[in-house]
Amino acid sequence: MQEPLKWLLLYGVGVLAGFINVMAGGGSTITMPLLIFLGLDGAAANGTNRVAIFIQNIAAVSSFHAEKNYHFKTALKYAAWTLPGAIIGAMTAVRIDNELFEKILGVVIIGVMVTLLLPQKPTQDTGEVSPEKAWLIYPALFGIGFYGGFIQAGVGFLFMAALVHLIHLDLVRVNMYKVFIIFIYTIPAVLIFALSGNIRIIYALALAAGNATGAWWSAKLAVKKGDKIIRLVLCCAVFAMALKLFDLY
Repeated sequence: MQEPLKWLLLYGVGVLAGFINVMAGGGSTITMPLLIFLGLDGAAANGTNRVAIFIQNIAAVSSFHAEKNYHFKTALKYAAWTLPGAIIGAMTAVRIDNELFEKILGVVIIGVMVTLLLPQKPTQDTGEVSPEKAWLIYPALFGIGFYGGFIQAGVGFLFMAALVHLIHLDLVRVNMYKVFIIFIYTIPAVLIFALSGNIRIIYALALAAGNATGAWWSAKLAVKKGDKIIRLVLCCAVFAMALKLFDLY
């Protein structure tokens, strides 16, 4: 396949992945296999994908912020708790094979899907958290940060589970916080992958352009359509990701 065709393919798949990532999660299970198919090894695919995730979340944060319904200080506080874990995870990712971990993730995300579909009592639209179990969000964010720095694929499901169950946010606000948190912790992750030589920059930019396009429209749709559309996309994304992780397609 000629290079321009590869770039076009990466852009098109990136649009789909960016849309899924912002609305639910799991877009990296589409982009990482594609990068490997195009000739990158696992570490390079992981690092190249991080550039796309970073730019994708800039677009998503900008789109959500334009809705004038955003609590920046709260989002920044949550993001700070993910940073130490993300740094450790990214440093681990450049050394360890993730095949077994992907199988474990297949079980985890099925559980996440079930729990997210249970009825939830959302908080008022104030940016304040529920005092009950609120402290648990901080160790949870550290752990999710580690996983996000390590492998990334499916981290959106974990953020959604933590933010829904521990601080009882509605899914629209969960997505607002999720994309900002991922944007922040992806900064050190990208640096670690770059310093280890695991980023293919041309592929990263082509994929990132697609991810950003999909993320921008996904954020707009999430705000306009609310929980219903998010739950629909979430179910489809989780099911597809579980099948992939168990090598069923």
